[in-house]
Amino acid sequence: MSTSTGDVADQTSTNNNSNFTLLSILTKEKLIGPNYMDWMRNLKIILQYEGKEYVLDKSLLKIDKSTATPGEQPAYKQHYDDATNVICIMVTTMVPELQKFYEDYYPYEMCLDLVEKFHKKLHQERYDVVKALMACKLHDGEYVCNHVQRMQRYVERLEKLNVSFEKELSIDMVLNSLPPRYDQFVLTYHLDNTETMLTQLHNLLLITESGMKKNHVPSVTSATVLAIVQSSGNKKEDRSSTKLEGKGRCWII
Repeated sequence: MSTSTGDVADQTSTNNNSNFTLLSILTKEKLIGPNYMDWMRNLKIILQYEGKEYVLDKSLLKIDKSTATPGEQPAYKQHYDDATNVICIMVTTMVPELQKFYEDYYPYEMCLDLVEKFHKKLHQERYDVVKALMACKLHDGEYVCNHVQRMQRYVERLEKLNVSFEKELSIDMVLNSLPPRYDQFVLTYHLDNTETMLTQLHNLLLITESGMKKNHVPSVTSATVLAIVQSSGNKKEDRSSTKLEGKGRCWII
């Protein structure tokens, strides 16, 4: 079956357009350091499409042409050509400071250095944020609004560091951070077994806090919590997100 010149040209044009589209994804957000994880993920997607991802994991070893087998020479040339193409993509999608530093590297050696520079730093940052999140406690005199929003910022930062948080886990961590005077609130909240978003929990705590201050009571009764939860359950909420709305402000429903 013969292929016309026009068909070949169309196929080549399609491939070039696809390559340009994929590369544009990477160039939208150049590597600056803290975005290393996102940048590397996009890079691997592009190289998987091109069939060249192997150059990130395999060092380019020089061969002695005088003793190389007939199969080794073309394999080396293919690896060399692919590595050259990939290094151009990697360097092009970096900020100028990193371009100058890595312009003479090959992909495999560059990946090792990038892991040392940025991936380990991100791992340390992830550990620090997790530690801070787990240590969060609502202290006497602190507004529950500020407390919950601080925990939410930690959750959002972890999500940016590729740590996935289930809705229930975020809520459990907030409940665990409350002082003993909220024990009855937590107990009744669990007994009610109502599916609640973090935004709703935030508003429940605001209402509870307001009632405790108004009545000058050290804790909240089960009847109060049940009434609040049932009242909140009758309101429609957007369940598409666990993020707090209205940063810097406290919303009461």
